[in-house]
Amino acid sequence: MDLASYADLVIELVNTQDPVQDSLRDLDSLQTLLEIRPHLSGRLTRRDLDAMRDLRGELRMIFTSAVSGRHEDAIERLNSLLIQHPIHPQLSGHDGQDWHMHLTEGGSVPDRYAAGASMGLAVYVSTHGIERLGICQAPLCAKVYFDTTANRSRRHCSDLCASRADVAAYRARRRENAEAEIGGRDCGR
Repeated sequence: MDLASYADLVIELVNTQDPVQDSLRDLDSLQTLLEIRPHLSGRLTRRDLDAMRDLRGELRMIFTSAVSGRHEDAIERLNSLLIQHPIHPQLSGHDGQDWHMHLTEGGSVPDRYAAGASMGLAVYVSTHGIERLGICQAPLCAKVYFDTTANRSRRHCSDLCASRADVAAYRARRRENAEAEIGGRDCGR
């Protein structure tokens, strides 16, 4: 069983909310999120949607604490989720695959999602370190990511955000240089 693959559930859920749009706005959008993991599907209610939004907030706080250097707080929050949503391994066979392990096939959709996401994140942190949790530094982006670079240098959620940030920085430098040049000419009068 690849428990670390469950860590992707964290990224998928937390990144449904950004400063511009909440893509977890209704039951249809929750169903769309769950389509990637058929074993997590089930009948959904408004309470499930609210529980998933609450879980999203808790998971984001883990990243926020980790990025700001409050590692103990991040770990305490993660441990709290692990206690609230214990895992229950179960053999599963679906989609023509051989028997394999899944986590928590019983309970509500949010409970199953929370158990898998919490366990996956715990495995990821214990394997790679809490410093590998990141929040995109691009303006108007707040997506979370796992820093998989060898030198722990990742600062953006995607190449697109990194490129946009680079272009914005380049344009800002050009503006500053142009303003300094104009200001220097005005002083020479």
